[in-house]
Amino acid sequence: MKPVLALVIIYVAMFFLAIQGASQNSAHGTPQAGAGQTGHSIDPAKEADIRALMELVGARDAMQDFAAHGADQMRENLLASVPASDRGQQFVNAFIEGYKAKFNPDDATAQLVTIYDQHFTQDEIKGLLQFYGSPLGQKFAAEMPKINAEMQAANRAFSTRIAKDVLQDLRKQYPGVAAHARLAKPRHGQVEQAQQQAQTQPTQP
Repeated sequence: MKPVLALVIIYVAMFFLAIQGASQNSAHGTPQAGAGQTGHSIDPAKEADIRALMELVGARDAMQDFAAHGADQMRENLLASVPASDRGQQFVNAFIEGYKAKFNPDDATAQLVTIYDQHFTQDEIKGLLQFYGSPLGQKFAAEMPKINAEMQAANRAFSTRIAKDVLQDLRKQYPGVAAHARLAKPRHGQVEQAQQQAQTQPTQP
């Protein structure tokens, strides 16, 4: 795996959060303008240095990897929001195919270049090039994806444990409601089934 800059990871994560939000609006026919489309002019020499930095840290590959993960997440979100039918599945498949066809990692990287230009001077970019070209910089960039993955896994496990503890406590206070409470988001069909079951059950405190 090519080393991935921590700042690239943070940016790409936010980038795909924005894409996921935009995809939901697109599914409802509400287009939005993309980030970074401001016609910003960058000094050619500085742009060359930033692109060299992006190449050094594997930004383009990171974009493609996150695009694949983002597509999987969007598929799950859409499946949970459309009717659970063959037509709904076809719609989701068509959306994902269209998304993958239109996603261009070069365009995404160009947006990242613009952002780096706005936040770093040319001397700072050169300093980053020097750092990430060093053995320590290479190790830092290579270890950051592993560190981020371990942090996310640890945070998920910690949050899940706390949520389960709170849910267990509330089951004593709200036995009727908490008995059916689930932390996982139910699918569309499951919501209707749960509503039908609730209508046929006696009211509890």
